[in-house]
Amino acid sequence: MHPSTLSRFTRLGLTAACTLVLAWSLTAQPARAEGTQEPTLIIEDNDFLGPGGSDIQSTIPLLADPHVKVLGFTVTTGDDWENAESAHLRRFLEIANRADIPVSDGAVYPLLNTVALMRLHEQEFGRIPWKGAWGGLGDSAKASEVQPALPKLAEGLPSTAASPENAALFMIRAVHQHPHQVTILAAGPLTNLALAIRLDPTFAATAKQLVFMGGLLDTDLMSVTGNANFASDFNMIFDPEAAHITLTAPWPAITVVGNISNDIAMSKEYMARIAKKNTPVTAYLSKYYSPLPMWDELTAAIAADPSLVQHSVKAYMDIDTSQGSHYGHARVWAKDMAPRSQHVREVTLVQKVDVQRFLNNFVQQAQSL
Repeated sequence: MHPSTLSRFTRLGLTAACTLVLAWSLTAQPARAEGTQEPTLIIEDNDFLGPGGSDIQSTIPLLADPHVKVLGFTVTTGDDWENAESAHLRRFLEIANRADIPVSDGAVYPLLNTVALMRLHEQEFGRIPWKGAWGGLGDSAKASEVQPALPKLAEGLPSTAASPENAALFMIRAVHQHPHQVTILAAGPLTNLALAIRLDPTFAATAKQLVFMGGLLDTDLMSVTGNANFASDFNMIFDPEAAHITLTAPWPAITVVGNISNDIAMSKEYMARIAKKNTPVTAYLSKYYSPLPMWDELTAAIAADPSLVQHSVKAYMDIDTSQGSHYGHARVWAKDMAPRSQHVREVTLVQKVDVQRFLNNFVQQAQSL
């Protein structure tokens, strides 16, 4: 863990953290009156690269669904540095008239990984196509090893401030206020989740489920014949130790949205469908159009509406944290072959979704904000 990140949490003290968890448990919210429809409660944790693009657009299936209540958004460094991501997200929420939803800033650095370690890995084992905040699609040689000052944003700086509550503490508080009701949607590196799990070992078990974007499988040939970046499991590679901690925690259920999301792309034609209705949100999406697979949008849509999934399989999954060529890569086993003594958990791997319904819904949702 980077020293500045470590000091942030160690100052809390074990006694204070335990006291907070106990207080949150005792102040759990009562259930709604019988006969009313309970909304799906979701916290989205993501590396909100912006403006536009898959990270920011992942908020749309949540914000526009009347059956979803977003408790908050939490931000972690990944595709960009955390401070810039937080600002991009808060500016988009203002454009969408949803600045009422809290945004909690989180991890600035992975638990162990660093820019220097990533450079060494590339020297020994080959280039990592997408390096996010540490070089993007280019070379990490000039990447800063510390978070730089907030840059000028193309869409303008937000006027809404981030929540003063740290991301990990916010998630812990929320799941204890709504035990077994909160879906954690993770579409970036899993650093914030790992910190929450280490601060409160009951966190994962007290949530309803984890739905995450990552865990790409058998993509070696895709990296040769297609887009190597789309075959790179960046969310796991950026912070493998956090992914391992998260996937071995006792979640009631884990849904993995990996390879399937590469097959659904944000094309110019599709964006034109969205822009047929002119609103501040659709104008923003069209202006900052990015021709990428709809990785995070699909993951968010599945978290909000699991009926989109048409076929899935069960497996046990973990992330390789050994210092070798497969560092940060996902591994899966059948139940009778899994090293369950190492606390690997059963996951649901999404294999097929209702693509047309997802695409039609997303157009309507984007136009409704």
